[in-house]
Amino acid sequence: MSIYSHQSMTNPHSQGFLAQLAETLHVWRDRSRQRRELAQWTERDLHDVGLSWSDIAHEAEKPFWQA
Repeated sequence: MSIYSHQSMTNPHSQGFLAQLAETLHVWRDRSRQRRELAQWTERDLHDVGLSWSDIAHEAEKPFWQA
């Protein structure tokens, strides 16, 4: 019989890594969705928040991984 349990043989950092990976993927998905929505805004929406089409184009053209 082994003196090591299955739990002690697992990587204690793997849960942290997986949680961090899941959070990163969540952020990327949200960022992509927000940029798609922003690209759909009307002139009135832009005026209400004080943005121009060039502001929108600059943000919408960024890759999802870039903040």
